Amino acid sequence: MKNLEKDFQQYLIYTKSASQNTLESYLRDVGYYLSYLEGKGIGDPVYVRQETIQAYAAYLDEKQHKSVATITRSIASIRCFYQFLIQSKYTDTNPAKDIHLKKEPKKLPQILTGKEIETLLQQPDAREPKGCRDKAMLELLYATGIRASEMIELDVGDINLKKSTLICSRGKNNERMIPVYPTAISAVSYYIGHIRPLMLSSEGGQALFLNLNGKRLTRQGFWKIVKGYAKLAGITKEITPHTLRHSFAIHLLENGAELKDIQIMLGHADISSTQIYLHLLNDHYKEVYNSCHPRAKLG
Repeated sequence: MKNLEKDFQQYLIYTKSASQNTLESYLRDVGYYLSYLEGKGIGDPVYVRQETIQAYAAYLDEKQHKSVATITRSIASIRCFYQFLIQSKYTDTNPAKDIHLKKEPKKLPQILTGKEIETLLQQPDAREPKGCRDKAMLELLYATGIRASEMIELDVGDINLKKSTLICSRGKNNERMIPVYPTAISAVSYYIGHIRPLMLSSEGGQALFLNLNGKRLTRQGFWKIVKGYAKLAGITKEITPHTLRHSFAIHLLENGAELKDIQIMLGHADISSTQIYLHLLNDHYKEVYNSCHPRAKLG
């Protein structure tokens, strides 16, 4: 069973080009599922039928009190696991394929206004080494819309300061080139030339962004940095690094960018993932119309 899980991990990395966050979630979900099967006396997942997976979903709901979103992701992980088993010739059926779950209302992503972005970017004190690094990270995140997990995985060679572009890779044969605006290039350039050498330890390697111990910054560390500056900026919205990614997308859309181009820059495999920003933009325009049109409140 352990070899099977290890092979599934390799499948996620090299075939599905899964991000680190997705990789960890899927492996954890499948691990819980396999433990559940063992508890039911089922040693081989190949012999599982749809009814067993439906019962597992009910177990997560009624016994573990998991949210709809968590259960949905768990089933998606299990479905992917059986896709791996099919590709590896262990089985020819996917018992998780037609599992139907109750749907949770989809929440539209939180975004920052242009003014809130400017206030946030002004918070790091670039005269200090830590502030200089943080300024470069925040500018680059908003400039490119990359994921937090992609940000911390960047190496120095991934950014071309002369051409003002960033190469973002997600697994084998899956990379995209994103333009970077001049202010962000300037912030990153100064950090690389003057601050990073002072922070770098022998364990830092080629990592672009380092923690104060000179090692590659972690996702959790970056999360805390963003939260801290949001608080300093007086922003009361619930903010994560992903908020800047959403803001990047909606601000491009507001200013005339094509949805297909945004999809490519964000690295979405499916255009439907990008289309949520159209819904968000439409809601924004409705709000503006209702609050600003002189006759919108009549009648």
